[in-house]
Amino acid sequence: MSINLTLDRIERLYRLIPPYTRPTIHIAGTNGKGSVSALTSSILTAAGLSVGRFNSPHLITIYDCIYVNNQEVSPQTYHEARDDVEGVAHDNSIEISSFEMLVLTALLIFERAKVDIVVMEVGMGGRLDATNVIPDEVVMISALTAVDLDHQAFLGDTVAAITKEKASIARRGKPFVMGPQKHSQVAEVARMVVQEAGGDFLSAPSALQMPSEDQRRPEFYSQFQPPSPCPIELNMPCFQDPFNALLPLHGSHQLENVGLSAFIISVAVDYPSCSPLGLRDRVTPEVVVRGIANVSWPGRLSFHLIPKNLHDPSSPQALVLADGAHNPASSTTLSRYLMDYCNSPAAPNATSTITYILSLSHSPPKTPLQTLSPLLPPSLPSNSKVRVAVLRFTSPEGMPWVKSVLPSVLYSVVQSLCPKAELWKGDDDRTDNLPAALQWATSFSDPNLVVVAGSLYLVADFYRILRGLDSVIL
Repeated sequence: MSINLTLDRIERLYRLIPPYTRPTIHIAGTNGKGSVSALTSSILTAAGLSVGRFNSPHLITIYDCIYVNNQEVSPQTYHEARDDVEGVAHDNSIEISSFEMLVLTALLIFERAKVDIVVMEVGMGGRLDATNVIPDEVVMISALTAVDLDHQAFLGDTVAAITKEKASIARRGKPFVMGPQKHSQVAEVARMVVQEAGGDFLSAPSALQMPSEDQRRPEFYSQFQPPSPCPIELNMPCFQDPFNALLPLHGSHQLENVGLSAFIISVAVDYPSCSPLGLRDRVTPEVVVRGIANVSWPGRLSFHLIPKNLHDPSSPQALVLADGAHNPASSTTLSRYLMDYCNSPAAPNATSTITYILSLSHSPPKTPLQTLSPLLPPSLPSNSKVRVAVLRFTSPEGMPWVKSVLPSVLYSVVQSLCPKAELWKGDDDRTDNLPAALQWATSFSDPNLVVVAGSLYLVADFYRILRGLDSVIL
């Protein structure tokens, strides 16, 4: 079934499965909603709660969309719940999409696990997203991360139209927390939508970045190094004084995400409708600090060391940065981060190389030129070289509508944007060229940072390779 945004099908099936009663934090947005959900669930877990989390799309397998207490669900748990939902759908002749099936499977898993609270990320949009099937009475807090242009074919051609769709997860009598926004019209539209729904509109501030202990560039760094966690200051209304924490997620945009997450937690502590959870007695600054320090959100500015020869784990290592930048806004974020990182103490003094491995989804009206323009040519130190590999990604399971842009098309776009770059092209008719691209990207002797980006589905292919290497996120 292709994408057909409506709640009619899922609402009909939802009424026939066991009711969903778990208190839920519902998070929409264009960029950052996955990071915010990961941070929020990590803090709640640190507070001693049993926490369910739903994210989409999956990274490696369908099971990593659904987490219970920081563990992705087992295949047995997933398929038992899915089989039950599919059985009800079959018996009642209800045809639903794969994403709607995934959402109902997650709800049934969370209900059977009797988790204390669920952090649920919206798939696309909000008003007609399948996750919006959850009833008003279970929603504790709705939240909105940064809104930008994406999925215009389904959500509208303007930021205002997209905001209206995403803010429509607001619920009557419940708090709606908006994170920092780049576009001024987001706040105006979101406030109007929330007020019409009868919700309580609140704005969250960013966290503040604190000075690092040592900003000096060590002379012995001849290669790129993984960066250290970022020291931040949080000012949560539920606590009298601000306090400091270490944020392991990289990029200045994560200051906005952790600020929103901390504000969500603060609202959950103080808001009367959230009081049954007893968070006032559970959440302390120490708990928040521990939850932030423990967060993991792979594929978003995530650093990895891999052997240059994938068949020889003992070979010299290369540093890879994996990021699912898939639209102009997230590409801009990645570009800014690379500029900051390449001027940081973690980067070498010597002439260095940035090697991109890129793949994009075919997603009109968004074009490859629009997505890649913020990345190429990169705003890097004058002594930097640029190399670019373009290829296809593996089609994600259960999402036949997702297609990758042909490497020949990407090659032409990259050549026009960055004519001096050294290029490598995968085959148009193959989706298994990533190992060869990695081999090419890591074969250079000069200090070299490899950046795998352009699509979360390409990042997923990279993580499948890492699973065989026992690599960990740095």
